[in-house]
Amino acid sequence: MAAVRVEEVLAAAEEQEAEKRRSVTVEKELELEFDLGNLLAVDRNPPAAAGLRGAAPGREAKLRALARDNTQLLVAQLWELPAERAGGAGGPLVARLPDPTFRLPREKPPPRPRPPTRWEQFARLKGIRRRKRTSLVWDEEAKEWRRRWGYRRAGGDPARAWLAEVPEGADPEEDQFARLRREKRERVARNELNRLRNLARAHRAGTAIPAAPLHPTGHQSREELSHVARVARVSTASLGRFQPRLPKEPAETPSRNAGKKRRFEPLLGNLAAERSRQLELLRDMGSKKPVLNITRAVNKQLRQEEAEAAAAKRKKQSQRGKRGRRQ
Repeated sequence: MAAVRVEEVLAAAEEQEAEKRRSVTVEKELELEFDLGNLLAVDRNPPAAAGLRGAAPGREAKLRALARDNTQLLVAQLWELPAERAGGAGGPLVARLPDPTFRLPREKPPPRPRPPTRWEQFARLKGIRRRKRTSLVWDEEAKEWRRRWGYRRAGGDPARAWLAEVPEGADPEEDQFARLRREKRERVARNELNRLRNLARAHRAGTAIPAAPLHPTGHQSREELSHVARVARVSTASLGRFQPRLPKEPAETPSRNAGKKRRFEPLLGNLAAERSRQLELLRDMGSKKPVLNITRAVNKQLRQEEAEAAAAKRKKQSQRGKRGRRQ
Protein backbone atom coordinates (compact mmCIF):
# COMPACT_ATOMS: atom_id res chain seq x y z
CA MET A 1 0.00 0.00 0.00
CA ALA A 2 2.88 2.26 0.82
CA ALA A 3 4.51 1.55 -2.58
CA VAL A 4 1.35 2.58 -4.38
CA ARG A 5 1.26 5.87 -2.53
CA VAL A 6 4.90 6.57 -3.38
CA GLU A 7 4.22 5.86 -7.04
CA GLU A 8 1.24 8.21 -7.03
CA VAL A 9 3.32 10.94 -5.44
CA LEU A 10 6.08 10.46 -8.00
CA ALA A 11 3.59 10.50 -10.86
CA ALA A 12 2.00 13.69 -9.60
CA ALA A 13 5.44 15.28 -9.26
CA GLU A 14 6.33 14.31 -12.80
CA GLU A 15 3.07 15.76 -14.10
CA GLN A 16 3.72 19.03 -12.27
CA GLU A 17 7.25 19.19 -13.70
CA ALA A 18 5.96 18.49 -17.18
CA GLU A 19 3.32 21.18 -16.76
CA LYS A 20 6.00 23.67 -15.74
CA ARG A 21 8.13 22.80 -18.74
CA ARG A 22 5.10 23.00 -21.01
CA SER A 23 4.25 26.49 -19.65
CA VAL A 24 7.50 27.94 -21.02
CA THR A 25 8.20 25.61 -23.96
CA VAL A 26 6.05 25.87 -27.08
CA GLU A 27 6.66 23.84 -30.22
CA LYS A 28 5.37 24.98 -33.62
CA GLU A 29 5.70 23.41 -37.05
CA LEU A 30 6.33 26.80 -38.66
CA GLU A 31 8.23 29.49 -36.80
CA LEU A 32 6.33 32.66 -36.01
CA GLU A 33 7.14 35.99 -37.63
CA PHE A 34 7.96 38.61 -34.99
CA ASP A 35 7.87 42.38 -35.15
CA LEU A 36 9.18 43.32 -31.73
CA GLY A 37 8.96 47.03 -32.45
CA ASN A 38 5.16 46.72 -32.58
CA LEU A 39 5.00 43.76 -30.13
CA LEU A 40 3.47 41.73 -32.95
CA ALA A 41 3.65 37.98 -33.60
CA VAL A 42 2.22 36.43 -36.80
CA ASP A 43 1.36 32.72 -36.66
CA ARG A 44 1.33 31.01 -40.09
CA ASN A 45 0.42 27.60 -38.69
CA PRO A 46 -3.13 26.52 -39.73
CA PRO A 47 -5.31 25.84 -36.67
CA ALA A 48 -7.24 22.64 -36.19
CA ALA A 49 -10.43 23.21 -38.18
CA ALA A 50 -12.36 20.50 -36.36
CA GLY A 51 -12.04 22.17 -32.98
CA LEU A 52 -12.64 25.77 -34.12
CA ARG A 53 -15.50 25.34 -36.57
CA GLY A 54 -18.94 26.59 -35.52
CA ALA A 55 -20.01 26.07 -31.91
CA ALA A 56 -17.76 23.07 -31.28
CA PRO A 57 -17.28 22.09 -27.62
CA GLY A 58 -14.05 23.40 -26.15
CA ARG A 59 -13.65 26.04 -28.86
CA GLU A 60 -13.09 28.87 -26.37
CA ALA A 61 -10.51 26.85 -24.43
CA LYS A 62 -8.58 25.99 -27.61
CA LEU A 63 -8.52 29.63 -28.71
CA ARG A 64 -7.21 30.68 -25.32
CA ALA A 65 -4.52 27.98 -25.44
CA LEU A 66 -3.45 29.11 -28.91
CA ALA A 67 -3.27 32.77 -27.81
CA ARG A 68 -1.35 31.77 -24.69
CA ASP A 69 1.27 29.78 -26.67
CA ASN A 70 1.85 32.62 -29.14
CA THR A 71 2.15 35.13 -26.28
CA GLN A 72 4.70 32.86 -24.61
CA LEU A 73 6.81 32.81 -27.79
CA LEU A 74 6.59 36.61 -28.06
CA VAL A 75 7.66 37.07 -24.43
CA ALA A 76 10.57 34.68 -24.96
CA GLN A 77 11.75 36.84 -27.87
CA LEU A 78 11.49 39.97 -25.70
CA TRP A 79 13.72 38.41 -23.04
CA GLU A 80 16.45 37.92 -25.65
CA LEU A 81 16.66 41.67 -26.35
CA PRO A 82 19.35 43.83 -24.69
CA ALA A 83 18.01 45.32 -21.46
CA GLU A 84 19.08 47.99 -18.98
CA ARG A 85 18.01 49.38 -15.64
CA ALA A 86 15.85 52.49 -15.87
CA GLY A 87 16.57 55.16 -13.29
CA GLY A 88 19.73 53.61 -11.82
CA ALA A 89 20.68 50.25 -10.34
CA GLY A 90 17.45 49.91 -8.36
CA GLY A 91 15.14 50.73 -11.26
CA PRO A 92 13.02 48.34 -13.31
CA LEU A 93 14.49 46.26 -16.11
CA VAL A 94 13.66 47.81 -19.50
CA ALA A 95 14.26 46.19 -22.90
CA ARG A 96 15.33 48.12 -25.98
CA LEU A 97 12.81 47.48 -28.73
CA PRO A 98 14.06 47.51 -32.33
CA ASP A 99 12.52 49.60 -35.07
CA PRO A 100 9.13 48.27 -36.26
CA THR A 101 8.98 46.55 -39.63
CA PHE A 102 5.20 46.40 -40.19
CA ARG A 103 3.27 49.57 -40.97
CA LEU A 104 0.09 49.28 -38.95
CA PRO A 105 -2.96 51.21 -40.26
CA ARG A 106 -4.46 54.06 -38.28
CA GLU A 107 -8.13 54.87 -37.88
CA LYS A 108 -7.43 58.62 -38.01
CA PRO A 109 -4.49 60.68 -39.31
CA PRO A 110 -1.77 61.58 -36.80
CA PRO A 111 -2.38 64.86 -34.98
CA ARG A 112 -0.64 67.95 -36.26
CA PRO A 113 2.14 69.37 -34.09
CA ARG A 114 1.13 72.33 -31.99
CA PRO A 115 2.65 75.61 -33.25
CA PRO A 116 5.14 77.14 -30.79
CA THR A 117 4.09 80.08 -28.65
CA ARG A 118 5.92 83.40 -28.58
CA TRP A 119 7.79 82.38 -25.45
CA GLU A 120 8.86 79.08 -27.00
CA GLN A 121 10.12 80.88 -30.10
CA PHE A 122 12.01 83.39 -27.95
CA ALA A 123 13.50 80.61 -25.79
CA ARG A 124 14.65 78.69 -28.86
CA LEU A 125 16.21 81.86 -30.28
CA LYS A 126 18.04 82.69 -27.06
CA GLY A 127 18.94 79.11 -26.23
CA ILE A 128 16.92 79.05 -23.00
CA ARG A 129 16.29 75.53 -21.73
CA ARG A 130 13.44 74.60 -19.47
CA ARG A 131 14.48 73.44 -16.02
CA LYS A 132 12.14 71.23 -14.09
CA ARG A 133 11.29 72.64 -10.68
CA THR A 134 9.48 71.01 -7.84
CA SER A 135 5.89 72.04 -7.19
CA LEU A 136 6.47 72.35 -3.40
CA VAL A 137 8.71 74.90 -1.67
CA TRP A 138 9.41 75.64 1.97
CA ASP A 139 7.44 78.54 3.43
CA GLU A 140 9.42 80.28 6.17
CA GLU A 141 6.38 82.09 7.56
CA ALA A 142 4.09 79.06 7.81
CA LYS A 143 6.98 76.60 8.57
CA GLU A 144 5.62 74.00 6.17
CA TRP A 145 5.87 72.84 2.59
CA ARG A 146 3.44 74.64 0.27
CA ARG A 147 2.72 74.89 -3.41
CA ARG A 148 4.81 77.15 -5.56
CA TRP A 149 1.77 78.52 -7.40
CA GLY A 150 -1.98 78.69 -6.95
CA TYR A 151 -4.13 78.52 -3.83
CA ARG A 152 -2.27 78.57 -0.49
CA ARG A 153 1.05 79.05 -2.22
CA ALA A 154 4.29 79.74 -0.40
CA GLY A 155 4.58 83.35 0.71
CA GLY A 156 0.86 83.95 0.27
CA ASP A 157 -0.87 86.38 -2.04
CA PRO A 158 0.67 89.89 -1.69
CA ALA A 159 -2.77 91.41 -2.35
CA ARG A 160 -4.15 89.62 0.75
CA ALA A 161 -1.26 90.30 3.12
CA TRP A 162 -1.95 92.22 6.31
CA LEU A 163 1.06 94.48 5.68
CA ALA A 164 2.08 96.17 2.42
CA GLU A 165 5.39 97.93 1.90
CA VAL A 166 5.27 101.44 0.41
CA PRO A 167 7.70 101.61 -2.56
CA GLU A 168 10.32 104.31 -2.70
CA GLY A 169 9.06 107.41 -4.47
CA ALA A 170 5.39 106.39 -4.22
CA ASP A 171 2.60 108.58 -2.90
CA PRO A 172 2.31 107.91 0.85
CA GLU A 173 -1.44 108.59 0.69
CA GLU A 174 -2.02 105.90 -1.96
CA ASP A 175 -3.77 102.70 -0.91
CA GLN A 176 -1.12 100.03 -1.46
CA PHE A 177 -3.60 97.16 -1.09
CA ALA A 178 -5.77 98.61 -3.86
CA ARG A 179 -2.66 99.02 -6.02
CA LEU A 180 -1.70 95.37 -5.50
CA ARG A 181 -5.22 94.21 -6.37
CA ARG A 182 -5.24 96.41 -9.49
CA GLU A 183 -1.86 95.06 -10.61
CA LYS A 184 -3.09 91.51 -10.14
CA ARG A 185 -6.16 92.16 -12.30
CA GLU A 186 -3.92 93.69 -14.98
CA ARG A 187 -1.63 90.66 -14.93
CA VAL A 188 -4.58 88.30 -15.26
CA ALA A 189 -5.98 90.32 -18.19
CA ARG A 190 -2.57 90.47 -19.87
CA ASN A 191 -2.11 86.72 -19.55
CA GLU A 192 -5.57 86.13 -21.00
CA LEU A 193 -4.77 88.42 -23.93
CA ASN A 194 -1.53 86.55 -24.60
CA ARG A 195 -3.41 83.26 -24.50
CA LEU A 196 -5.93 84.54 -27.04
CA ARG A 197 -3.09 85.72 -29.28
CA ASN A 198 -1.51 82.28 -29.17
CA LEU A 199 -4.83 80.68 -30.10
CA ALA A 200 -5.27 83.13 -32.98
CA ARG A 201 -1.74 82.43 -34.19
CA ALA A 202 -2.38 78.70 -34.08
CA HIS A 203 -5.66 79.21 -35.95
CA ARG A 204 -3.87 81.18 -38.68
CA ALA A 205 -1.17 78.52 -38.95
CA GLY A 206 -3.80 75.86 -39.66
CA THR A 207 -5.60 77.83 -42.41
CA ALA A 208 -4.65 77.68 -46.06
CA ILE A 209 -4.55 81.48 -46.55
CA PRO A 210 -2.19 83.10 -44.03
CA ALA A 211 -3.48 86.23 -42.35
CA ALA A 212 -1.48 89.37 -41.73
CA PRO A 213 1.06 88.68 -38.97
CA LEU A 214 0.94 90.53 -35.67
CA HIS A 215 3.77 92.83 -34.72
CA PRO A 216 6.10 91.16 -32.23
CA THR A 217 6.23 94.32 -30.10
CA GLY A 218 2.48 94.28 -29.49
CA HIS A 219 1.59 97.56 -31.26
CA GLN A 220 -1.71 96.51 -32.78
CA SER A 221 -4.71 98.59 -33.62
CA ARG A 222 -8.08 98.11 -32.00
CA GLU A 223 -9.46 96.43 -35.12
CA GLU A 224 -6.62 93.89 -35.20
CA LEU A 225 -7.01 93.04 -31.54
CA SER A 226 -10.76 92.65 -31.86
CA HIS A 227 -10.31 90.40 -34.88
CA VAL A 228 -7.76 88.25 -33.04
CA ALA A 229 -10.01 87.97 -29.99
CA ARG A 230 -12.99 87.03 -32.15
CA VAL A 231 -11.02 84.35 -34.03
CA ALA A 232 -9.63 82.96 -30.76
CA ARG A 233 -13.09 82.89 -29.20
CA VAL A 234 -14.71 80.83 -31.95
CA SER A 235 -11.71 78.46 -32.21
CA THR A 236 -12.90 76.43 -29.21
CA ALA A 237 -15.05 73.32 -29.46
CA SER A 238 -18.13 75.22 -28.24
CA LEU A 239 -17.55 78.09 -30.73
CA GLY A 240 -16.97 80.51 -27.87
CA ARG A 241 -20.22 79.82 -26.04
CA PHE A 242 -18.50 79.11 -22.69
CA GLN A 243 -15.46 81.35 -23.22
CA PRO A 244 -15.14 84.07 -20.53
CA ARG A 245 -14.94 87.63 -21.78
CA LEU A 246 -12.11 90.05 -21.19
CA PRO A 247 -12.59 93.14 -19.01
CA LYS A 248 -14.38 95.93 -20.90
CA GLU A 249 -14.99 93.65 -23.88
CA PRO A 250 -18.28 94.54 -25.60
CA ALA A 251 -20.87 91.83 -25.95
CA GLU A 252 -21.18 90.82 -29.61
CA THR A 253 -24.52 90.04 -31.13
CA PRO A 254 -24.57 86.49 -32.51
CA SER A 255 -24.58 86.47 -36.30
CA ARG A 256 -27.16 84.54 -38.30
CA ASN A 257 -24.66 82.03 -39.73
CA ALA A 258 -22.36 81.74 -36.70
CA GLY A 259 -22.19 78.34 -35.11
CA LYS A 260 -24.35 76.60 -37.70
CA LYS A 261 -23.70 72.91 -37.99
CA ARG A 262 -24.94 70.30 -40.37
CA ARG A 263 -28.04 68.48 -39.27
CA PHE A 264 -28.70 64.88 -40.17
CA GLU A 265 -32.08 63.25 -40.07
CA PRO A 266 -32.42 60.26 -37.73
CA LEU A 267 -32.22 56.87 -39.40
CA LEU A 268 -34.87 55.26 -37.19
CA GLY A 269 -37.83 56.43 -35.17
CA ASN A 270 -39.53 59.22 -37.16
CA LEU A 271 -41.56 57.20 -39.68
CA ALA A 272 -44.14 59.93 -40.28
CA ALA A 273 -41.53 62.43 -41.49
CA GLU A 274 -39.94 59.80 -43.71
CA ARG A 275 -43.33 58.93 -45.25
CA SER A 276 -44.12 62.61 -45.92
CA ARG A 277 -40.75 63.17 -47.62
CA GLN A 278 -41.19 60.13 -49.85
CA LEU A 279 -44.73 61.19 -50.80
CA GLU A 280 -43.57 64.71 -51.64
CA LEU A 281 -40.80 63.27 -53.84
CA LEU A 282 -43.27 61.05 -55.69
CA ARG A 283 -45.65 63.99 -56.09
CA ASP A 284 -42.90 66.11 -57.68
CA MET A 285 -41.92 63.27 -60.00
CA GLY A 286 -45.53 62.73 -61.17
CA SER A 287 -46.31 66.41 -61.60
CA LYS A 288 -46.20 67.91 -65.13
CA LYS A 289 -45.08 71.28 -63.80
CA PRO A 290 -41.31 71.64 -64.32
CA VAL A 291 -39.23 72.11 -61.22
CA LEU A 292 -36.87 74.49 -63.01
CA ASN A 293 -38.00 78.11 -63.49
CA ILE A 294 -37.60 78.52 -67.26
CA THR A 295 -37.99 82.30 -67.28
CA ARG A 296 -35.40 82.86 -64.59
CA ALA A 297 -32.94 80.49 -66.24
CA VAL A 298 -33.32 82.20 -69.66
CA ASN A 299 -32.85 85.66 -68.16
CA LYS A 300 -29.73 84.49 -66.35
CA GLN A 301 -28.30 83.05 -69.58
CA LEU A 302 -29.03 86.29 -71.47
CA ARG A 303 -27.33 88.41 -68.80
CA GLN A 304 -24.29 86.14 -68.87
CA GLU A 305 -24.04 86.39 -72.68
CA GLU A 306 -24.36 90.19 -72.57
CA ALA A 307 -21.63 90.41 -69.94
CA GLU A 308 -19.30 88.19 -72.02
CA ALA A 309 -19.96 90.29 -75.15
CA ALA A 310 -19.24 93.53 -73.25
CA ALA A 311 -16.02 92.12 -71.84
CA ALA A 312 -14.88 91.02 -75.34
CA LYS A 313 -15.68 94.49 -76.73
CA ARG A 314 -13.67 96.23 -73.99
CA LYS A 315 -10.74 93.89 -74.60
CA LYS A 316 -10.85 94.58 -78.34
CA GLN A 317 -10.92 98.36 -77.76
CA SER A 318 -7.98 98.18 -75.36
CA GLN A 319 -5.92 96.18 -77.90
CA ARG A 320 -6.75 98.72 -80.62
CA GLY A 321 -5.61 101.56 -78.38
CA LYS A 322 -2.32 99.77 -77.64
CA ARG A 323 -1.62 99.38 -81.39
CA GLY A 324 -2.23 103.08 -81.92
CA ARG A 325 0.23 104.01 -79.14
CA ARG A 326 2.88 101.71 -80.64
CA GLN A 327 2.56 103.45 -84.06
